Amino acid sequence: MDLATVIGLIAGISLTFIAILMGGSITIFINIPSIILVVGGTIASTLINYPLSDVLKVFNTVKNSFVQKLIPVESLIEKIIEFATIARREGILALEGPASELDDEFLQRGVQLAIDGTAPELLKDILTTELAFMEDRHALGQSVLTAMAAYAPAFGMIGTLIGLVQMLATMEDPSQIGVGMAIAILTTLYGALISNLIMLPLAGKLKVRTAEELLLREIIIEGILSIQSGDNPRVVEQKLKAFIAPELRKRIITGRK
Repeated sequence: MDLATVIGLIAGISLTFIAILMGGSITIFINIPSIILVVGGTIASTLINYPLSDVLKVFNTVKNSFVQKLIPVESLIEKIIEFATIARREGILALEGPASELDDEFLQRGVQLAIDGTAPELLKDILTTELAFMEDRHALGQSVLTAMAAYAPAFGMIGTLIGLVQMLATMEDPSQIGVGMAIAILTTLYGALISNLIMLPLAGKLKVRTAEELLLREIIIEGILSIQSGDNPRVVEQKLKAFIAPELRKRIITGRK
């Protein structure tokens, strides 16, 4: 579980409610027609812009903002160095057993390709192609959320304009002007909250997740190619450490004498 996402979401919603309660009753901020217009309009525009399958996929993608499934980069580098040591001492075929126990499918597939004797150029092409399409899939999820973030405030403004028209149509009753204006502005509030508290932050977190996963995959590709070429484990270690920040390099424990 990614605590930063959960804490941020809870804090944002809580602060909004606290600000509302400090200024009066929360009931005046609830308007069902406004909610229907903003939420429904945002979903409708998104469906017009993207195929239904892509919109449905994004809800599954959002889970990546709350759940951290990626292996820590330090552990990944340690595992690759361990494989490099085994391959150096016993030959690359000795990795077949350890590779079958890996949880990371990308690493497992790459090591198996090396064990099968795949040419380095072909191995790199296969893994980088998979990497590129993974990035495209993640970018699609981000773009859907970003689009929803743009549509929500727009429908909030549309709701405000509708409310203003309805208010101006009843100008003969001055007592209803204040109420009508408040309801009209609520849709803008809903749109701004959905965009800036939910959609844009989630899209940003998915972008961060994608960058983290790309880094891990690039380390895997470099590590497998180094193992396949028979590099000394110390050389492999230095190659892989170049991908990460200096403070992370100090945490890597290789177990080599």
